[in-house]
Amino acid sequence: MFCHKCGANNSDDANFCQKCGYQFTDEEMTKIASTPKKIVEKNSLDEEDERKVFSIRPTLLFVKAGYVAAVVGAFLLVVILYYLGKLIGVESSWWFSIFSILAGIALLLIPAFYHLKQKTVLYTLTDAKIEIDEGFIFQNSRNVPLRSIQDVSVSSSIIQRLLGFGNVVIDNASEDGGKVVLKNVNTPKKYADLLLKEMRLLDK
Repeated sequence: MFCHKCGANNSDDANFCQKCGYQFTDEEMTKIASTPKKIVEKNSLDEEDERKVFSIRPTLLFVKAGYVAAVVGAFLLVVILYYLGKLIGVESSWWFSIFSILAGIALLLIPAFYHLKQKTVLYTLTDAKIEIDEGFIFQNSRNVPLRSIQDVSVSSSIIQRLLGFGNVVIDNASEDGGKVVLKNVNTPKKYADLLLKEMRLLDK
């Protein structure tokens, strides 16, 4: 039979949906088993009508600090190489000057890499599920139905607390199980509260 909430196919004697964890009643089991096609069609419409609560990415605070450190480091590196070249008598050589500049610019590639990496992560909450999208060339997407979430908490280190961000930790009771972590989120308590609010609305 098909779950009328997510459309997943379950065995006829199942009490809970294997995909979203929804509990079947006797009346619902009879209804779902007798009209699977209509239920699946309705579920497709429900997904299209999902309400987006928020879409967020990990904080770029460390990336910005990395850019500042890279610029300072690049400047210092060029100065050091200049005086080093002066000691060995090649400071006026064109190739040494180009090498010094390229070495300084290369430092900027480090924060640029992490900037790109952060931009490829997106956390989205709708009124039915949480979506975690990761990856640039090879994208990995994961959906966690709200009905399968058992608990939501916030964790943060001392540095994270001082800077105003942290992790939203989600206990997942679906087939995959385990924990889902929304890492390095600005004002994590705010988003944890929004998630708990949607879970309460779903139970009404």
